[in-house]
Amino acid sequence: MDIRTLRYFVEVVRQQSFTRAAEKMFVTQPTISKMLRNLEDELGSTLLLREGRRLVLTDTGRAVFERGVAILGEFRQLKNELADINNLNKGVLRLGIPPMVGMMMAGPIAEYRRQYPGIELKIAEFGGLKVQQAVMNSELDLAMTALTSNPDENLETLAFSSHPMCVLAPRSEPWLSRSGVALEELEAWPLLVYNEDFSLSRQMTQLFAEHQISPRIAVRSGQWDFLAAMVQANVGIAILPEPICQRLDKTNLVWLPLHSPLRWQLGMIWRRDGYLSQSARAWIDCCKAFWSVEP
Repeated sequence: MDIRTLRYFVEVVRQQSFTRAAEKMFVTQPTISKMLRNLEDELGSTLLLREGRRLVLTDTGRAVFERGVAILGEFRQLKNELADINNLNKGVLRLGIPPMVGMMMAGPIAEYRRQYPGIELKIAEFGGLKVQQAVMNSELDLAMTALTSNPDENLETLAFSSHPMCVLAPRSEPWLSRSGVALEELEAWPLLVYNEDFSLSRQMTQLFAEHQISPRIAVRSGQWDFLAAMVQANVGIAILPEPICQRLDKTNLVWLPLHSPLRWQLGMIWRRDGYLSQSARAWIDCCKAFWSVEP
C-alpha cells in the first residue's frame, strides 16, 4: 500500500463516485479502479460494495478509510514541516562554542536569529577539544573554536579571524615599563592558563616544548574572567588572546604583546563526511558574511 493508492481510495469514498474521484485527482477512472482492485488484492479483503448508486464501506473498508484519513493528514503535515525546514522557517542548529570563543559570537548569532527566527540554537559550551570530539561524534553540527596549525583530516575548517596573544599582568612595575614579553621570560613567573581541554592550551604546551621552556603553572581554569581575577590578585600572570584582554579592567590590569608565533585563530569546524543540514549551511553563510570571508 502506498500513499497515492490510499489517497485515491479516500477520495472515492468521499466523492461516492469513481468518476468524480478520478476528475478530482486528475487521472482516468480505469486507473483508480485498477489501483483499488490491487489494494483489495493486497489486503485480501473487499473494501467497497455497491448498493444501487451508493458505495458502502465494508468493515475492513471503514478501518482503511478512517486510518487512511489520519495517515494522509500526517503525511501532509510532514510535507509542510519538511518545506519549512528546507525554507529555514524551522529547525534546530546544534552549535559548539567554547567559553573563550563565546565573547566573539554575539554579533553573528544576533544576525542569524534576525534572518532565521524559526531556527532553534542549541549551544554546547565546553573546551575546544571537547567540542571538536562532539563534532566528530555527530553530537554537534558545527563548532566555533581556536583552529590549530594541524587540523584533523576528518574535519573541514573555515578560518574567520586571527589575533595575537598577550601577557596579562597587574598594573604595576615591572610591567608598566615594558613594551612586550619574550617567550623565554615566562619561566620566571607563575602562569595562569586554560584547562587541558582547550585547544589553545595544547598549542601553548607544544610551543613551550619546542622552545624547551618549563612553565610554572599556578592555576588552570576554563573561565577567562576567573584567570583575570587571579592576575589582579597577584597570583600570577596569564596568557590570553588580545580580544579578551581588551574587555578587561584597564585600571587594574595591563597586557603586553607576547613575542611568539602563537596566535589565536578563530574558525569553524564540521565533519568532512557528515551531513550538513540547511540550518547549518545557513550558519556558515551567515558567518562568512559577518566576517567578510571570501566564498
